[in-house]
Amino acid sequence: MMDQGNTAFILICAALVLLMTPGLAFFYGGLVKAKSVISMMMMSFGALGLIGVLWVLYGYAITFANGGTEGFFGIDGFLGIDTANLGLTGLLETPEGAAFPPIAFAAFQATFAIITVALISGAIADRAKFGAWMIFAGIWATVVYFPVASWVFNFSLAEDGSFSDGGWITYGMQEVFGVGAIDFAGGTAVHINAGAAALALALVLGKRVGFAKGAHVPHNPPFVLLGAGLLWFGWFGFNAGSELAADGVAALAFLNTIAAPAAALLAWLVVEKIRDGKPTSVGAASGAVAGLVAITPACASIDPIWAILLGFIAGAVCALAIDLKFKLGFDDSLDVVGIHLVGGLIGTLYLGFFANGTGLFMGGDGTQLLVQAIAAFSVMAFSFTIAFLIGLVIEKTIGFRIKNEDELAGLDTVVHGEEGYVLAETR
Repeated sequence: MMDQGNTAFILICAALVLLMTPGLAFFYGGLVKAKSVISMMMMSFGALGLIGVLWVLYGYAITFANGGTEGFFGIDGFLGIDTANLGLTGLLETPEGAAFPPIAFAAFQATFAIITVALISGAIADRAKFGAWMIFAGIWATVVYFPVASWVFNFSLAEDGSFSDGGWITYGMQEVFGVGAIDFAGGTAVHINAGAAALALALVLGKRVGFAKGAHVPHNPPFVLLGAGLLWFGWFGFNAGSELAADGVAALAFLNTIAAPAAALLAWLVVEKIRDGKPTSVGAASGAVAGLVAITPACASIDPIWAILLGFIAGAVCALAIDLKFKLGFDDSLDVVGIHLVGGLIGTLYLGFFANGTGLFMGGDGTQLLVQAIAAFSVMAFSFTIAFLIGLVIEKTIGFRIKNEDELAGLDTVVHGEEGYVLAETR
């Protein structure tokens, strides 16, 4: 029998996660130069529009194909689309034993697809063509995100309403190793996936003009703080909502989504104080996001005290990791690699040590760490390889990067014909 409370919970959480994409637009928009703020924010909104449509057309069907009872997960028909019934067969009716209608779950998962694609854009800020970005976003979502999300999130619904079987990362490895990888809300499918693709695109597009440490400073730290606040707010839907029920597990995920980013924020500021002499507002925002990334896969599987430790580790390590781009020579404009790829790896591997009952330090034998590593590095390798190939083909054909003179002039007027800040009327 459908539980209206759980259905409402899922729909509210979906709305919270959707808010994360505009929040990301503010976060990224504040980090770029003033002449590129519209361009940067438009990449997030472009992803919102494109991936929202693709998800309804076929993304949901690919991600949740062949799972559960007939018509429950995966929409019937060509490419999963039931054209005779507008793709709604089995989605509006709640199967016996399920607590919510499948269409609510489809809406919730749509918001994950949108934010994952939008995250990648930060690595190519200040130098990417909007049209080329949209083409990349559509192809990458189709051939990378939808399949990888199926590896992690796809599951079957048993007749008694319980969830079992599904993607090879969370369920398939159970048959081989006795335990499956834990990824409650998307450490692999979202953050490692997006971070690896971001690294690939940064390599394809090359460095910004004048790339050097300290050469590009955030033009609007208040935007960055506003974006981080919206992201943190939406992240409660991201993590707690992944329980698909308003219960104790969701409450644990909620509390850990407070504890880990709070600790990461503090750790990032400490690193900044020691390294640079001053803690910054951008550092506080970045630290909070790093903690949110790290706790995403682990939020329902560790106690709050271990969430704090995870936050401290993620905040400190990510604060140091963002400087790797200067040492290794790749231009990850807004530190998507240093925060999302590194933070996602930390959170995913941390479960191998501290997951309740199976972690190496929590009574396990190391198997959990093994499967976490297999999941993390498989997704990273797959996403990086395909993203690099897609980006390279686009760059060699229609061109992905704008001209250097347009970069110096600013993308807002060149690409969109708008300015982020009109301080005086000109007649």
